[in-house]
Amino acid sequence: MSTASDSRPGRTRPPTGRIWLLLSLGIIALDQLSKAWVVRHLSFHAARPVLPVLDLTLAFNTGAAFSFLADQSGWQRWLLTALALAVAVLIIGYLGRLEARRQGLLCAALALILGGALGNLIDRLRLGYVVDFISAHWHGHYFPAFNLADSSITIGAALLLIDLWRESRTARASQSRQEEN
Repeated sequence: MSTASDSRPGRTRPPTGRIWLLLSLGIIALDQLSKAWVVRHLSFHAARPVLPVLDLTLAFNTGAAFSFLADQSGWQRWLLTALALAVAVLIIGYLGRLEARRQGLLCAALALILGGALGNLIDRLRLGYVVDFISAHWHGHYFPAFNLADSSITIGAALLLIDLWRESRTARASQSRQEEN
């Protein structure tokens, strides 16, 4: 969040995308609070119905998304930790190069992904696994359990795709205008 003056007198630089790190911190806090509540109030793998298609079910995931690599001997914990740290460093660096207002959708997407990745990283480092508790199902078909951090990553990825789509439309429109002139 730099307010250093630019080359024009009396002007300050607009806030960088790092201001959006506040969203990441909020996601981390909500994720950790929800996991602490679930661990305290739910029994392991005992479903507590919330809606006809949604249960709260305490589960522990030693792998990645959809329990990918969960059946491995433990090396995946450190690989996933290193990956999350590398992604965090890259996202924080990239947010510093973005303009918070002009590129708000991209900043929000990256902040959501960062918050989710760090929320799960905290579990992985502290516990050796990630606490999952949201179980969606439909007519006997169950989606793998997930948590608020996973939801944040998913929403962030969707916003990232929307931002890319919007940017490509803007670029095509700009190119069309140039070709007309």
